[in-house]
Amino acid sequence: MATTQQIDRSQQATPGSPTPGQFTQHAPIELNRLSHDYGSRLALDGLTFDVRPAEIFGLLGPNGSGKTTLFRILSTLMVPTGGHARLAGFDVATEPNRVRLQTGIVFQATSLDVKLTVGENLMHQGHLYGLSGSHLKARSKEVLDRVGLTDRKNDLVETLSGGQKRRVELAKGLIHSPSVLLLDEPTTGLDPGARIDLWNYLRILRDEQGVTVLVTTHLMEEAEHCDRLAILSEGKLVALGSPAALKAEIGGDIVQFETASAEAATDLGARIAERFGVAPVVVGNAVRVEREQGHRFLTEVVEAFPGEIVSVSVSKPSLEDVFIQHTGHRFWLDQNEENS
Repeated sequence: MATTQQIDRSQQATPGSPTPGQFTQHAPIELNRLSHDYGSRLALDGLTFDVRPAEIFGLLGPNGSGKTTLFRILSTLMVPTGGHARLAGFDVATEPNRVRLQTGIVFQATSLDVKLTVGENLMHQGHLYGLSGSHLKARSKEVLDRVGLTDRKNDLVETLSGGQKRRVELAKGLIHSPSVLLLDEPTTGLDPGARIDLWNYLRILRDEQGVTVLVTTHLMEEAEHCDRLAILSEGKLVALGSPAALKAEIGGDIVQFETASAEAATDLGARIAERFGVAPVVVGNAVRVEREQGHRFLTEVVEAFPGEIVSVSVSKPSLEDVFIQHTGHRFWLDQNEENS
């Protein structure tokens, strides 16, 4: 169980999030000091934020960040060891059946019976939610029309492409008209065209049906499609906002100086800070600086420390830069950084 001390280390409430100890009245998903302790590892450390109605919300984080644990809690597969989570107004721990009726879930691993037809998969899913008869038939037709698979209704699932199977998974998740759709790494295994189709469909769900969509991902380019993001690292909420707003917080350009070693980067970073009055971040063998007119600053640094810099780059802020700014390390650590 999570200790009181661990729960009290929770992230301070972010603007737009519920105040600790309270819930908003209308947020489809609400977290309040949510924690989960596996005993040997604190997977979630006091998360407090909410997801707004009819938005596509992303949980972005590397492996071990806590997003899978959070997804399992929201889908009622696990009970948190601290704090609370509500979905569509119902507590996921004490009212799981009510939560399930309001939630469509698409897991990363397929849940389709490949020996059944597309239509048979939907019929069996509908039965689990108490649907039957003409209503179930009409609903099956509606969701198949939505995902563009009406003409494949009588085909065995095993004959479908990866993208088509993922669309059947979406249809299953939507068969009972949920208000919230949870998707775990939904584009895994899809080709670029199928990924585009999926995101277009999620926007239709948001815009035309008012469905709130929560997506977990470890892909920066996927996260860019979300209306807002919660960036997680080691179980903590490190950033919350729209992709554009998060990148705008950095401002200026990202100037990076590659050196021959991590030791050289540390030394160079200290001297750049002293000489130019900036606050570099050393990541591995690179020194990163946020700076307006980065191309001019780059020239000044190279001229000031000739022969010490292997390569240089200037770029606009990315979500990777947001992650580095808040954590001090790359999104994906290499073996040397993990052992340091």
